[in-house]
Amino acid sequence: MPARTAWPQWEPRPLPVRRRHILRAVLLCCLAAVLTVAGLGAGAVWWGTNHYGDQVTRIPDAFPTGPRPPRPSVHDGGTTFLLAGVDRRSTRPTTGSDATARLWRYGAQRTDTLMLVHLSRDRHTAYVMSLPRDSWVPVPGHGSAKINAAFSWGGPPLMIQTVEQLVRTRIDHFAVIDWHGFKALTDAVGGVPITIEHDSYDPVLQHRFTAGTHLMHGEEALLYVRQRHGVPGGELDRIRHQQQFLHSLAARIRDRVGLTRPIGTARILDAITRTVSVDDRMSNGDLRNLVIGLRALDAGRTTFTTAPVVRAQMIRGQYTLILDTRKLRALWHAAEAGR
Repeated sequence: MPARTAWPQWEPRPLPVRRRHILRAVLLCCLAAVLTVAGLGAGAVWWGTNHYGDQVTRIPDAFPTGPRPPRPSVHDGGTTFLLAGVDRRSTRPTTGSDATARLWRYGAQRTDTLMLVHLSRDRHTAYVMSLPRDSWVPVPGHGSAKINAAFSWGGPPLMIQTVEQLVRTRIDHFAVIDWHGFKALTDAVGGVPITIEHDSYDPVLQHRFTAGTHLMHGEEALLYVRQRHGVPGGELDRIRHQQQFLHSLAARIRDRVGLTRPIGTARILDAITRTVSVDDRMSNGDLRNLVIGLRALDAGRTTFTTAPVVRAQMIRGQYTLILDTRKLRALWHAAEAGR
């Protein structure tokens, strides 16, 4: 058998001195360019969140005083938000830097939408639980009532206290938007695409919704997330509409925000600061970390659910929903534990 021919061994030859100098200079220039872009990117994020963060309207004394529930013993180290949408009892804006009326006056507004949001520590996962506005729950100091009455009676502190006691969780931050702000934010992103499965007509809103995918702007989008008549699920279908809209809005914002889209980013951030109010414990640093972290959020790892309902029931002449509080707490504590 003939001997196997060995593959020739390749030995690198040293480059001439001049070529080595040129190559080194090119590599140094490339490295400098990368570091410069990274520095500009970090600087842009830093400047942007401070610039716009200073414009975000803070709600003073948003959290209740006195004892509050501890965090669950098993927790992923993430952050829990309470998001609220308030109904139109004021003819003038009440949230964001555009506000010309007070956010809360006794009996003036109720929460039309209420969502708990938990972002995992690495910001890769989000859990959203809607709390139906007709949920019949204990409201501290007021007996039992619909959950949306808590905001009407005591503003953000009583709203937060009610939800914390119901779910037995600790809320880290609170954000609120009114109908004026909702429409303005929707228009600022150029409308939000929504797919409707079936034709329907809401006799209260006097609006017809047709099946298909529609790019909804402010007024129509507001009607869609408020619809509860003319659909088989009533209030629960309305919540499904709200979750669908929030998911699509988040994707719309994500597509328009980035270091390579300075104009779109500025427009979105400006719209958010003009329409949303947050608690006064949320610092510019918190906002910056949230913005940076949300860039890593995978839309496919965002889970939407609704507080489990046992039954509908008329109480004191009011339509209410009775919740399964044990299951609700188990679901939410599992979300906060990353399960």
